[in-house]
Amino acid sequence: MVRLHTLRRRRRKRPADSDTHTGDQRVAVIGLGRFGSSLAGEPMRRGWDVLGLDTDARLVQRHSDDLTHAAVADCTDQEALRQLGVHEFTSAVVAIGTDIEASILVSANLLEAEVPNI
Repeated sequence: MVRLHTLRRRRRKRPADSDTHTGDQRVAVIGLGRFGSSLAGEPMRRGWDVLGLDTDARLVQRHSDDLTHAAVADCTDQEALRQLGVHEFTSAVVAIGTDIEASILVSANLLEAEVPNI
């Protein structure tokens, strides 16, 4: 826990993090179940770019018209996150409620990718 706190504190001091205050709002929502899809709707209403990711192709298809971008991806794989450009997003939300291990692994991958706000 201390290490996670230290990593976040260090990242906040970087100048690149100022993008969150200049209107460059991009958020990745990982998990498009009830919580994730509902949460993704709010930034869309505010005009932000929203990338919705899920392993279930049916969920991605259902929400693809409502989001800026939607993709089927296994976000426990760091390479998949890199290929999708998640590291370029200002924020990410882990909305995986059915698998705590996957949720923790995805969060760790987002920290590794240096996403400013998780």
